[in-house]
Amino acid sequence: MWGRRTGYVLVAGAAVWLVLLSPVFALDAQKVQVTGYGTVVDPAEVRTLIEADAGSSLATLSTGQLTSQLKDIPGVRAAHVERAWPDGLVVTLESREPAAAIPQFGGGYTLVDDEGIHVGKASKAPADLPTLTVPADNSKVLKAALAVINSMPADLRDRVDSISAPTVDSVSFKLANGPTVEWGSAEDSELKGEVLQVMLKSKQARKADVIDVSAPTLPITTNN
Repeated sequence: MWGRRTGYVLVAGAAVWLVLLSPVFALDAQKVQVTGYGTVVDPAEVRTLIEADAGSSLATLSTGQLTSQLKDIPGVRAAHVERAWPDGLVVTLESREPAAAIPQFGGGYTLVDDEGIHVGKASKAPADLPTLTVPADNSKVLKAALAVINSMPADLRDRVDSISAPTVDSVSFKLANGPTVEWGSAEDSELKGEVLQVMLKSKQARKADVIDVSAPTLPITTNN
């Protein structure tokens, strides 16, 4: 009987050693797959964070803690970490992509995502992003302007060259090779987008300097 118990203890000890201490289940940083970097997340920063756990047992590694640390990296909106036995990880990131470029006093641009979170900087305005002019440190106006951008149909949003929002109720933007659009507040944005798209199909609106859809049931076109 004692021999059998001793055998059980040895087997259990061997199992613990295999899982917790053996290199068989030690995290190998070369076997970590990461996807979803997007355009602003620094791959080197992600790798450095993951490599800090290299050599640790995969069984005891806290995927929750690693997920939380990954979300602290600039540009990461969300992260999901899965163990890939025996010694790897599968990391899926959701990145925060720039939605607009805000001119800064003294030069350069701050890039913000669709929630107004800073995700980067640029010395010149990126060609694929609208420039956004809002009062400094006014989060309400910034969110109102971004809400307008987010609500636009994709084909219309791609034509926006610059946006200005002095207040939450006075958002306007300039279309590339087109008129200035007075949008007003973010309210009824879906309807405003539909009305604007219909108007842009007419010769009169295409030749106008300004299209005002702030009251979408009574749109107005004007020429300077």
